[in-house]
Amino acid sequence: MRIEGSSAIVVGGASGLGEATARELHARGATVTIADVNAQKGEALAGALGEGARFAACDVREEDQVRAAVEAAASVAGGLRISVCCAGVGWPEKIAGSRGPHQLQSFETVLAINLLGTFNVLRFASFAMLAAEPLESGERGVCVNTASAAAFDGQVGQVAYSASKGGIVGMTLPAARDLADKGIRVVTIAPGTFDTPLLALLPEEQKDALAAQIPFPKRLGRPDEFAALAAHIVSNQLLNGETIRLDGALRMPPR
Repeated sequence: MRIEGSSAIVVGGASGLGEATARELHARGATVTIADVNAQKGEALAGALGEGARFAACDVREEDQVRAAVEAAASVAGGLRISVCCAGVGWPEKIAGSRGPHQLQSFETVLAINLLGTFNVLRFASFAMLAAEPLESGERGVCVNTASAAAFDGQVGQVAYSASKGGIVGMTLPAARDLADKGIRVVTIAPGTFDTPLLALLPEEQKDALAAQIPFPKRLGRPDEFAALAAHIVSNQLLNGETIRLDGALRMPPR
């Protein structure tokens, strides 16, 4: 899939991994719709990028908002070709302990945003791609989802987060198979420990301790490295139905 001249939507695109991806796709010539629940950051980013970038308010839990954001991206000449979903949250809580059992509401919230939200983006984006004319190669579009190393190596207190990210991994191959005859690819990135706004709140010594767990390179991942992989997935037609770990060989310990 050629990025230049294509329409792309980046959900969760106002900060962190999504912001880096929106910047990368825009720099490579895509028209980018930045969809996010944070209107202030999303509009500021679209304004900073300038021509070829715009913002769409989108809570991934809200079906109508996801549909509207996707339709906005699909209204560009040539239709929607690229979808990247980076929206997600975490909630540290043990399944049972002195405070009682894990709260059901927090578990449901994490799954609603991370898993059901990703599914919402995937189903509406892939449906929109059906309206686009196939390219000479037969390809219509690419959907990139975001899981986590926690899908495989969930730590203490990550039962909700790991379940949500494991669900994204689990639906990647069947979704790719569902869409294969339509010329639409589905690939998931499972990042390890990245230097995002969430980790920026931690003291420097804690960030250093997290980096020390990574075999090589011994540092936190950079959002631009995630963005570069997302762009490569879009460009490499043979990547399909796969989950790619982006973690410096990290296998997360229990704590």
